[in-house]
Amino acid sequence: MADAGTPLLEARDLVKHYQIRKGVLGRPVGTVHAVDGISFAIPRGKTVGLVGESGSGKSTAARLVSRLIEPTSGEVRFDGQDVLAMRGKEVKALRRRMQMVFQDPFGSLNPRLTVGDIVGEPLEVHRVASGRARTDRVVEVLETVGLSGRDLHKFPHQFSGGQAQRIGIARALATNPDLIICDEAVSALDVSVQAQVLNLLKRLQRELGLSYLFIAHDLNVVRYMADELCVMYMGEIVERGDGDAVFADPQHPYTQMLLAAIPGHDPVTARAQERGVATGEVPSASAPPSGCRFHTRCPAVFDRCPTEHPPLYDAGQPGRVAACHLLDEPRQVQRA
Repeated sequence: MADAGTPLLEARDLVKHYQIRKGVLGRPVGTVHAVDGISFAIPRGKTVGLVGESGSGKSTAARLVSRLIEPTSGEVRFDGQDVLAMRGKEVKALRRRMQMVFQDPFGSLNPRLTVGDIVGEPLEVHRVASGRARTDRVVEVLETVGLSGRDLHKFPHQFSGGQAQRIGIARALATNPDLIICDEAVSALDVSVQAQVLNLLKRLQRELGLSYLFIAHDLNVVRYMADELCVMYMGEIVERGDGDAVFADPQHPYTQMLLAAIPGHDPVTARAQERGVATGEVPSASAPPSGCRFHTRCPAVFDRCPTEHPPLYDAGQPGRVAACHLLDEPRQVQRA
């Protein structure tokens, strides 16, 4: 086990490309840039949020760090160990310490199994407990998420959406993991139920010392959950920093666009008001724009944007970075 100063999870320059094949022979005719060189780290007991529009690469990133799919290149380390070098029993041991909660609470639960079998299955797979010990552990985690032992013999269809998601959380907790990846875990729920599940996740983090990778398209939800926020656009992280700081003073025009889309939210910076509102559709991931990938939609575009790919510039606060040339040439904010 790594020392306490090492991040629990660290992704470095992570890339995932898919080849587009056509014809009888399946000849490659193009490449989908699903994830393109992202880096982030999750400290122990903390939450990192990934936010962005559909198709920005958030869920692909989650599947890469959990080793559900293999990256094209890059590095993933968990508790100081190279995840991509793991084989066989090492990968199985990783699964025990890194669990997932999925978007669709009913789609992720086997309708033919009882709640006891759904939550108890990871205990059998990882040989954590069996028999009476297994049942006791299942009841324990059900009670932890607000359900009870009376639910052991019920089936998923007998529960509401919020209750079904609690079952999914209980299944993730069963093996006592260190990290839980929440992939749009509340987006399918009503707003009032969202609040209940989010409060549950926060409480579990305090009580159990859990770390979360929290993925959502709703900035308000991610702001409530995340200590650090990573904003993704077309497979890249375009802004990263403290969650409250990013929400209060967004540096990238895309982040400002996401904030402006929140009903009733007033864009808080003068820069956002001067630049205007981004327009247009997201370009195809198989043909990303040259230079800054957001330049085709950005109201503040200038001559460098279509030709130079922006690095993550220092945004003036500890840990704050944004991939926008305006941070390198702030005078461009004044342009008409």
